[in-house]
Amino acid sequence: MEKTLYLVRHGQTLFNVQEKIQGWCDSPLTQQGIDQAKTAKKYFQARSVEFDQCFTSTSERASDTLEYITDRPYIRLKGLKEWNFGCLEGESAVVTPPLPFRDFFVAYGGESEETFQKRTAKTCEELLQNKGKTFLAVTHGAFCARFRAYWNESSIPELRLVNSKQTIGNCCIFKYRYSQSTFRLVEIVSHKQQKTFLS
Repeated sequence: MEKTLYLVRHGQTLFNVQEKIQGWCDSPLTQQGIDQAKTAKKYFQARSVEFDQCFTSTSERASDTLEYITDRPYIRLKGLKEWNFGCLEGESAVVTPPLPFRDFFVAYGGESEETFQKRTAKTCEELLQNKGKTFLAVTHGAFCARFRAYWNESSIPELRLVNSKQTIGNCCIFKYRYSQSTFRLVEIVSHKQQKTFLS
């Protein structure tokens, strides 16, 4: 049976505004982040999308975002957490090297890119083994990027990952189809596109 996964980045946070490395540490949603999540909710409602199962990272910024998107009960999964940046978390983003990061954060107690990317794929495949056909998972920017790169086999050319420097905005929605143990990216909807759709 084919299943659908909506992978959503959390809303804007205080650390996003301050341009700090967030990772496994946390900061609260800003009012703009709350508004972004409410827009995502309206977008799903306008398209009559109903979730059979909902999941979120254990980070509060992700679970708070999910609660603004839907009233359905949800499961928190550590596997949906952001890349672990080690002791650099909370520091200014200027200390990070140019992309790709590869193993840069390992020296600071964080995850390697390969380990993190495998975690994104394993977690999403495992959560889709639950009952249901339509799933929501609220997670993080790097998680969405590395998962997308892992399954960079979209049949829609303009959705293919052209370069690793593409940014993923807050509350960006990635729609995947899943069948025969394979994820296929079929749609990307930015916050701006969500607002345009609703206007």
